[in-house]
Amino acid sequence: MPSRIVVVGLGPAGPDLVTPGTLAAIERIPPHRRFLRTTRHPAASVVGGARSFDAVYDDAPTFEAVYRRIADELVATARASDGDVLYAVPGSPRVLERSVDHLIASAPASAAPAVEVVPAMSFLDLAWIRLGVDPFEEGVRVVDGHRFADRAAGERGPLLVAHCHNQRVLSDVKLAVEEGPERPVTALQRLGSPDEAMFDVAWDELDRAVEPDHLTSLWIPELSAPVAGEVAALSELVTTLRRECPWDRRQTHATLTRHLLEETYEVLDAIAALPAGADGTEPAYAHLEEELGDLLCQVVLHATLAAEVGAFTLADVARGIHDKLVRRHPHVFAGRPRPPRTSTAPGRRSSGPRRGGSVMDGIPAALPSLLYAAKVLAKAASTGVALPANAEPGAESDLGQRLLALVAEAGASGEDPEAALRAAVARLGEAVRAAEHTG
Repeated sequence: MPSRIVVVGLGPAGPDLVTPGTLAAIERIPPHRRFLRTTRHPAASVVGGARSFDAVYDDAPTFEAVYRRIADELVATARASDGDVLYAVPGSPRVLERSVDHLIASAPASAAPAVEVVPAMSFLDLAWIRLGVDPFEEGVRVVDGHRFADRAAGERGPLLVAHCHNQRVLSDVKLAVEEGPERPVTALQRLGSPDEAMFDVAWDELDRAVEPDHLTSLWIPELSAPVAGEVAALSELVTTLRRECPWDRRQTHATLTRHLLEETYEVLDAIAALPAGADGTEPAYAHLEEELGDLLCQVVLHATLAAEVGAFTLADVARGIHDKLVRRHPHVFAGRPRPPRTSTAPGRRSSGPRRGGSVMDGIPAALPSLLYAAKVLAKAASTGVALPANAEPGAESDLGQRLLALVAEAGASGEDPEAALRAAVARLGEAVRAAEHTG
């Protein structure tokens, strides 16, 4: 009989909650063919002599890579083995166990070993008892904390969020919800163990008041607003592309610069194509929607690259511009205090003025010339520096000085020189087309 991979669950807590079926499988399979996903579990000791995959967590770049590697190693071991291979996981093998998902997916392959899953008790069984909740009656959705923004998209609750093992996961959960619930949520920790804990916590204190560990979950009875869905799904997709697409893996902030510039100009073209007075039924809006999507993809790509090195996340970007807009509109938001929110990127500081810097700092040199000139003139005026007098006629700098004077004139009259020149050029282009048509 070909070797199989026998998957058992160690239950939610200590050895007293390990099922007889699991214990029988462990007894039947010798120690040299036993494997543990992790030794960080109160019942890990019942799998004597097992080799753990703890080291894989240190080597692999993502949790998904960890689970794929575990599945691959188990399959390779079973193929070369003269008997069944045991794989023990925390809780139940079929509750939020991605490594088991990968094993099951590989089973239909002709050369893959068969997978037998032994039923086990899950942390969910204890959670419903402690919470006094019937999950079917309440319509509870169970989600992985690592994939909360995507998997809980559009949900208002109730939600049980598992795998909340560090502050970063709790921060991501908190930031995925625009308006947190008014009612406290409940932290569940180490259910079934002697040091079991259950306590309520305010949403804004979620990543500060909870000291998470690998046996921490979160009960959210109700959300006041659904989790953002489409942007979270786009962010998840870009993360997948960075992991699995060769082209996306090669990209850096620098290599994406050209694409960001191109997409920006394509958005401008789409805006210019909108007829005056167009409403939402105008077909040109479909083109603008598409081009804005391409530009948004560039924003998400850059945020994903930054998140990979621990600089900032897409949530940080959204929160940063949100808070900046609030600061710049005190006449709108005065008297509407918003609780402080914690960044998901450690060590981030506010990007205020640099000490000893210039007012010219922060003006991108790559801006189109007219827009660049308008911004420099505005900064110069704020310091009292006057526009230089025109050079002598015919001098090399004369044309530039006269152009700069025109930009200053536009600013004084409240016009946008970039838009004004584009409009004039567009009128000239239309005149050329009309002449060609009549000719």
